[in-house]
Amino acid sequence: MAKELINITEGSISRQIFRLAWPAVGAMFLRTANSIADAVWVGRLGASEMASVISSMFVIWIMFSVFEIVWTGAVAVLSRFYGARLIDKVSHASRQAILLAVIGSIVVGIVGYLSAGTMFDIMETAADVKAYGTVYLQIAFMSTLFIVLDELFSAIFRATGDTKTPLIISSIGIILNICLDPVLIFGWGPFPKMGVAGAAIATVTAYIVGFALYLLAIKRGKLTFDFNFTRKLRPDFRMFVQMLRIGLPPATAGVTFSVVYLFMNRITTSFGTNAVAALGIGNRLESISFLICFGFSMAVSTLVGQNLGARQPDRAARSTWYTLGYAGIFTAIISVLFATIPRLISRAFIDDPAVADIAVDYLMILAISQTFMAAEIVLEGAFAGAGDTLPAMIVSIGGSIARYPLAYYIAITLGVGVNGVWWAITSTTVVKGMILMYWFSRGKWKTKEVHG
Repeated sequence: MAKELINITEGSISRQIFRLAWPAVGAMFLRTANSIADAVWVGRLGASEMASVISSMFVIWIMFSVFEIVWTGAVAVLSRFYGARLIDKVSHASRQAILLAVIGSIVVGIVGYLSAGTMFDIMETAADVKAYGTVYLQIAFMSTLFIVLDELFSAIFRATGDTKTPLIISSIGIILNICLDPVLIFGWGPFPKMGVAGAAIATVTAYIVGFALYLLAIKRGKLTFDFNFTRKLRPDFRMFVQMLRIGLPPATAGVTFSVVYLFMNRITTSFGTNAVAALGIGNRLESISFLICFGFSMAVSTLVGQNLGARQPDRAARSTWYTLGYAGIFTAIISVLFATIPRLISRAFIDDPAVADIAVDYLMILAISQTFMAAEIVLEGAFAGAGDTLPAMIVSIGGSIARYPLAYYIAITLGVGVNGVWWAITSTTVVKGMILMYWFSRGKWKTKEVHG
């Protein structure tokens, strides 16, 4: 009996947007809660242990950016074939994406494991931070295969229009991680005290369980197309090239953003510990907007891909503008809160009035850019769904690179102080959002072809 396919190319666009977006947003919020739980438990070990995990996150962030090559490419290709109801091609492309992920995971895992200590030398961390962090990174890189495949299976389900299954599986993994953290970090019950290594093992275990649950879900027919595990896998280099072509631009943009952010942090550091603390508060608050926008971005990526596959480019465009409108409403509300009650928000995070004063300025400046951030993130998803990722890469890399000299010029050369860093972040976000809105409105993305 043929499986019933998910149809998001007909009916109410708004209903389809929220059906896809709310599980994605929920999954992102759970991940944020998970990272907070990690920080809380590791923080009880001491400052060096906490610093080692935070520093490790920069490296892992870069690793995730690299594998955007596979995840973004897979969603664009699979959603296009799925929308066109070319199910054999959907199955073939899925297997090729997995093969590409396995090859990439092995390479990155080996390189990352061998260079883990070097990463901390580059960041110029203290010796004890390097010692703890090296162990953490080595455990993570030993498990690269499970981490990458877990995320890839999530992308495959999303490409078909199923965002609920990834939400359920990621929720189970995150809850497991939160429960295992104190057990393995502090050695509760029969388990030995493993410290930072315990935190890494808890995270890795959650990914392995998630990977197993995806396999089980596929075996039980949760995917709406036949996925044959036993079929012999032969590399399809044409498909590899197509996924790499689509996925490489956003991966490059993500790595660039991560590297530039390290340099931005250096400028902030020059204004003292209070400025760095304020930056941390602002980042955590802005992550609320980011999570909402990223959830809508994943939804619109699938909507655009499937509607283009169904030969409905105008519906793909309307879906994008509707999605941007809804994301804009949420971020506008956040902007109003940042602009009207910044001190109340800041004092909820820290009692130090000196830090709160800096954070107040940061939030008021950030308030200007939140809706433009929505435009940037949602339209990046739309371009990705169309398989036309070059425009978003050009705008993202250009804006990211411009931030550092602009921040230096405003903050240092003009003598504005740390607020110059905030203005550089906000102004580049505004410009990126405006350029992407114009570029998308031109409509050339509608003509991008995906072959299989």
